[in-house]
Amino acid sequence: MQPTLVLLAAGMGSRYGGLKQLDEVGPNGEAIIDYSLFDAIRAGFGKVVFIIRKDFADEFKSRFDKKLKGKIEVEYVYQELIDIPAPFTIPDGRQKPWGTGHAIRSARNAVNTPFAAINADDFYGPEAYQVMANFLKNEANETYYSMVGYKLSNTLSENGSVSRGLCITDKDNNLNDIDELTKISIEKSGIVYEKDGDKKELTGDETVSMNFWGFHPSLFQHLEKGFVDFLEKEGKEMKSEFFIPMHVDDLIKDEKAKVKVLKSNAQWFGVTYKEDKPDVIQNITKLISEGKYPEKLWW
Repeated sequence: MQPTLVLLAAGMGSRYGGLKQLDEVGPNGEAIIDYSLFDAIRAGFGKVVFIIRKDFADEFKSRFDKKLKGKIEVEYVYQELIDIPAPFTIPDGRQKPWGTGHAIRSARNAVNTPFAAINADDFYGPEAYQVMANFLKNEANETYYSMVGYKLSNTLSENGSVSRGLCITDKDNNLNDIDELTKISIEKSGIVYEKDGDKKELTGDETVSMNFWGFHPSLFQHLEKGFVDFLEKEGKEMKSEFFIPMHVDDLIKDEKAKVKVLKSNAQWFGVTYKEDKPDVIQNITKLISEGKYPEKLWW
């Protein structure tokens, strides 16, 4: 059975300022999302589920339906603020949906195979899709999930600080914990991050999560319970979010699932800041010149 790709594309990107999921970075108007889809198809994924806002639907369908026809099954689902279980209600004044865990939950009726979940505006590299597809086809089960781990130095931006989840694993590369590090930046002295007002050094060889997850459909049952627990505790707050890494961490701590960290030496890049776009274009151009992608993806 071919795995499914769940593509999280409902966010607007406040730091970027616009719909960066469709921003053009390839030589023929391709967005990062095009390269993600191309990599997923050649790795053996059989279906893509776009998680979008309803007001993005026409733009996404006009852009992807024709080019993906006959290559991969396509379905669209909408992440909506009102999609919460009874008897919970939406706090007056709240406008944003409930985070990445809520976004993946939106796909509960569209996914029936092991699946990967990724950010639409991140370039993960072809190797990452291949190792994930192999895991989903051969190892994933109701209690065994995965994530692709990246070398920290392959994930940084020269245009501002970033936050990364530092992966702490056991001897079998199963995830024990994710330590969220904030304000990671490249300085003359090396790579540093801030904690409690102090700067601490990093080697760059640390393994970090870039939110490339691999799940069995059993996750949706866990998400439903986890989302209810979240709403009971934080559902009346204006900006609370149900994040998928935090939920996965709860599953690990409660011994309901193990998560294998699939190592990748791929170069990650994305458009966290508008200033990142020229670097992304340069990276794509380099990969095309190296023969890793055709100049025209869909022709």
